Amino acid sequence: MIKWLGAALGAALILAIMLLLQTPAEFDWSLPEDYPLPLIPADNPMSAAKVQLGRMLFYDTRLSGNETMSCATCHIQALAFTDGKPRSLGSTGATHPRGSMSLVNTAYASRLTWANPLLDKLEDQALTPLFGDNPVEMGLGGHEQRAAELLRSESSYSQLVGKAFPNDADPHSIINAVRAIAAFVRSIVSYDSAYDRYLSGDTTAMTSAAVRGMDLFFSERLECFHCHGGFNFTDSTTHANSRVDTIGFHNTGLYNVDENGAYPEANTGLYDMTGEPRDMGRFKAPTLRNIAVTAPYMHDGSLATLDAVIAHYQRGGRLIEAGGDAGDGRLSPFKSEFVGGFELTVSEKADLIAFLQSLTDQTVLTDSRWSDPSQ
Repeated sequence: MIKWLGAALGAALILAIMLLLQTPAEFDWSLPEDYPLPLIPADNPMSAAKVQLGRMLFYDTRLSGNETMSCATCHIQALAFTDGKPRSLGSTGATHPRGSMSLVNTAYASRLTWANPLLDKLEDQALTPLFGDNPVEMGLGGHEQRAAELLRSESSYSQLVGKAFPNDADPHSIINAVRAIAAFVRSIVSYDSAYDRYLSGDTTAMTSAAVRGMDLFFSERLECFHCHGGFNFTDSTTHANSRVDTIGFHNTGLYNVDENGAYPEANTGLYDMTGEPRDMGRFKAPTLRNIAVTAPYMHDGSLATLDAVIAHYQRGGRLIEAGGDAGDGRLSPFKSEFVGGFELTVSEKADLIAFLQSLTDQTVLTDSRWSDPSQ
């Protein structure tokens, strides 16, 4: 009995050591010392192999139903992983009600997409563009086996899959493809803008106009920072050291189509999920990092320039004088208390835009770690 127990314990120890040796090494984020680590789900730890696999899948058009679209089609690196369109187009040509959000620093997002208070994991969120059909985005629904076979049959994938998921008996699954894409997206972090360098002590990193604009941005007079605060310039943020998630959805007075605060039917924000009148037109405040390259703006791309965005907030809500969406957003009963309007001179507006431009990180827009590996 003792011999048998000793042998069993020995075998268990050997197995534990083997599993430990197969466990992917901790991922090197290469973050500045004062930058927090992202919060990573326990069931999808980061590894270099997994991120590389996700990068390849992110740029592979074979992950769409008709093999014409990849994740990168709507998330272009040079545009901070947006697509430059007011509203995105799916693989079948269907127009989406909203624009593609930047993927930069989504590792720090406490909630994902424009208006879903339940989505807090990239692994769950990725299922919608891949398999959703209302509207169709990538249209992979019904083609899951083909995608899984791609991981198994193509050598460039099959070798990486084993390294990325070493403890899976059969790692060639569509769910592992989703996990790998999520890991790649988490790896896209931005911390090298002129603003970041200025905060780190390089007083020459920002122009004097940008510094003046920064003071305006963080002032109670403009109140921008209430919804776009913190290191990621959004109030929906979390990280490994967070004690609580911060979550923010806001009605900015963009529409008031019935003089009672209504938004266009296809874009009612949180109201679409909750049915609560107070949630009409409430959308997530996106990060302002790299905002200068992610035009057009707002959830539906209805404001073309930063100048137009500032004018909207300066007025305290948008006035649409004619057409089906006519109405004065400034009078909406559901508008955020932080969108009250403010006075701004021409030179102050230029300073504010200079500050927003200082949030652009050229590294994240060009670094080969996040580029198309086939190029």
